[in-house]
Amino acid sequence: MVKVISLGGSLIVPNEINSEYLNRFKEVIIKYSKREKFVIVCGGGRTARIYINALRNNRINEKILDYIGIRITRLNAWLLINLFGKEVSANLGKSLKDVENLLNKKNIVIVGGLRYKPYNTSDGTAATIASMLKCDFINMTNVKGLYNKNPKLKGAKFIPKITFDDFYKTANKIKYKAGQHFVLDQSAAKIIKENKIRTYIISKDLKNLEKILKEKKFIGTVVDSFFLI
Repeated sequence: MVKVISLGGSLIVPNEINSEYLNRFKEVIIKYSKREKFVIVCGGGRTARIYINALRNNRINEKILDYIGIRITRLNAWLLINLFGKEVSANLGKSLKDVENLLNKKNIVIVGGLRYKPYNTSDGTAATIASMLKCDFINMTNVKGLYNKNPKLKGAKFIPKITFDDFYKTANKIKYKAGQHFVLDQSAAKIIKENKIRTYIISKDLKNLEKILKEKKFIGTVVDSFFLI
């Protein structure tokens, strides 16, 4: 069995590299990799947005900004690859075929963005990989799950479960731009809906990650067509 995890850049480098958290994340993944495989897709987070916003202010076109974002996700992936050491492949996959080949050799594969694709982010990459592998998708971000609006705004309501169709509608209320910041992007929502990928959206709390891996009740949002959990 395989799980695809999208690890938000805000968890990897909130302001500076979050070494303590990443080491605890590593311990959890290695522990459960004895019984299943993992593909970890690294986001660009704040680091990517700093570069992208600086260039956007100088009217650099969106495709170039996307390429920069991809490279920053790969930089974060290299950070984790070296942190995990011999537990993962020393190679950084850059295509779906690469991911498949690496999974045949190791139980843990770490990647950033794959090849350029318009209107895509690391979440879209993770959803695409989950679709290819026909497995669940876990999105780890800096909020506890999905809300009906920005969770920092008054009156924001937490959504513990939502259908594929409703989640897709929610994601598409936001116009895409490179470096965007939303719990999951439009491309990912479309892939999740079309391929009926059960998706979990959780915070950085590693206890919740472990609960999902043990199929226990957790705090977060589940996206599915029906709910028997």
